[in-house]
Amino acid sequence: MSNDPLLQPYKLKHLTLRNRIIVTSHEPAYPDDGMPKERYRAYTVERAKGGVALTMTAGSAAVSRDSPPVFNNLLAYKDEIVPWIREMTDAVHEHGSAIMIQLTHLGRRTRWDKGDWLPVLAPSHQREASHRAFPKKLEDWDIERIIKDFADAAERMKAGGMDGVELEAYGHLIDQFASPLTNELDGPYGGSLENRMRFCLDVFRAMRERVGDDFILGIRYTADERLPGGTGKEEGIEISKRLRDSGLIDYLNVIRGHIDTDPGLTDVIPIQGMANSPHLDFAGEIRAATNFPTFHAAKIPDVATARHAIAAGKIDMVGMTRAHMTDPHIVRKIIEKREEDIRPCVGANYCLDRIYQGGMAFCIHNAATGREQTMPHIVKKAEVRKKVVIVGAGPAGLEAARVSAERGHHVVVFEAANNAGGQIRLTAQSERRREMISIIDWRMSQCEKLGVTFHFNTWAEAEAITAEKPDVVIIATGGLPHTDVLTKGNELVVSSWDIISGDVKPGTNVLVFDDAGDHAGLQAAEFLAKAGAKVEIMTPDRSFAPEVMAMNLVPYMRSLQKLDVTFTVTFRLEAAEKSGNQIVAKVGSDYGSVTKERVVDQIVVNHGTIPLDELYFELKPLSRNLGETSYDQLLSGEAQSVTRNDDGQFQLFRIGDAVAARNTHAAIYDGLRIAKDL
Repeated sequence: MSNDPLLQPYKLKHLTLRNRIIVTSHEPAYPDDGMPKERYRAYTVERAKGGVALTMTAGSAAVSRDSPPVFNNLLAYKDEIVPWIREMTDAVHEHGSAIMIQLTHLGRRTRWDKGDWLPVLAPSHQREASHRAFPKKLEDWDIERIIKDFADAAERMKAGGMDGVELEAYGHLIDQFASPLTNELDGPYGGSLENRMRFCLDVFRAMRERVGDDFILGIRYTADERLPGGTGKEEGIEISKRLRDSGLIDYLNVIRGHIDTDPGLTDVIPIQGMANSPHLDFAGEIRAATNFPTFHAAKIPDVATARHAIAAGKIDMVGMTRAHMTDPHIVRKIIEKREEDIRPCVGANYCLDRIYQGGMAFCIHNAATGREQTMPHIVKKAEVRKKVVIVGAGPAGLEAARVSAERGHHVVVFEAANNAGGQIRLTAQSERRREMISIIDWRMSQCEKLGVTFHFNTWAEAEAITAEKPDVVIIATGGLPHTDVLTKGNELVVSSWDIISGDVKPGTNVLVFDDAGDHAGLQAAEFLAKAGAKVEIMTPDRSFAPEVMAMNLVPYMRSLQKLDVTFTVTFRLEAAEKSGNQIVAKVGSDYGSVTKERVVDQIVVNHGTIPLDELYFELKPLSRNLGETSYDQLLSGEAQSVTRNDDGQFQLFRIGDAVAARNTHAAIYDGLRIAKDL
């Protein structure tokens, strides 16, 4: 047996877990009508195939109809969920993993205009900032009903073959009872700590009576809200001991912080540019104070930190949840001593930010996650070896190169720059986004192992491409900043790229016009403000930087607010003209005939990119398919067979921003799905 601390089994009551790595409960928003159907099952089973000890699914599965999901969660209050749960648990167990589910009542952390339009409930009338719903203050019959709902849901989960149930407490109804900030009840459920904990313990007692002792029950809870007047560390330790001493539960899953605001949520679940494992030592303190099985997860993206957490005895089971969205086969690669092949989580948080905007969780650089039915995590060898020439070594080109090489093809990549990375190398110049470069470094490492040939500092001409005698040519040349957006004065503006790269010196009084709404606009603004400039960010949208999304916005705002950056929404930069050493910016609005002026010394435009596609169009008449991609074949996973030119020398495709300005995930998805069937 291996002496690796991570690979040691762990006995949790009657359940033996095969190693110390878990996927903590999370909702990827894959349910179909509130049920864990094919997509959900495939996603969950992939992590079991990868060797994880325990996968905990369905973050915040709803136990009551008046706990409507604010994104696409499982509906544990429906009897029809049981057979779907059974199919998933059976499949996970076949691969040697245990599986649990997280149940909750959201309390005030939802909205009344979701689901059945029932009133939101809480132990007070206080609104949660994030979801903005003013709750009804719970009555005694509400409490009785919800306790029964928890017990009913737990019974359904046991009938479905789950190994256990975890209650989601922090920020949700159970925590709203426990926290003195949100509990204004009188009587048995309000006031003293004993009373505030009573609801939680009553729920566990009701569930235990239904499911018996041979079923794991646990809780994910905050042991320190880090809010004035809230549950502090001392009281959190006391709560932890009382949970242990209740005899009703089998483990503690500890977090620190609060999630009622975007900044609070981001501190609980940190993103890139924030410290790794910020709450691990705190979880270790809870473990030491209780001497009780303790789980923990919060930005533990790498094996070394996870190994330290177990070896040092800080926690008993370590959660690597986002890391497993990036690479579901982490444990298998540890066992096979291939840790260097683990695809690294870069903390971009594209996964969580998408679900909080109502989308499905997708990993920024593993396009197979959530698409296990159609996209491979492990690429199969092709029957016939081909020569594949790729132009461009950004994320799209490198993914196409990696996958083509995994297929066994002979791959050659041309890149005009002296190194790989494209826009990712640019964005990674920002300290906050530095982790993004791992997207490139990992692919370069994989390509080198697979024998991909790279030609850097090479501006690929059509003649050089045809001289390679390729079977397939993939154009992944990306795009260039598109700043030609004004009716007059386009020559007076610079791009966000110019500022981020350092090619243009920052001005002192700068207008950043951002209607792309992505990271580049905020990065440029921050760079300018840190250089001492007075900065105004202007957008014609009703909110700024919508593509950055909620949790990624938090560190920017903390920085930009301190730097006194001004944010202006619903106004559009229309024109610019010189006035001595200054620039007069003409500003209008899509909402009416309002006109304004700004006098500045620099205008920065962030309007996305325009495709760098000249080579594609030069090669198009030489290709067999004349550049056409069959979307039917692409989406059904069939090899491309379009022939529009019988005299063509090769198949020609273009991907990523060489097609149109999108994002990193789209570029990588393009590369994967065109190359996997070559």
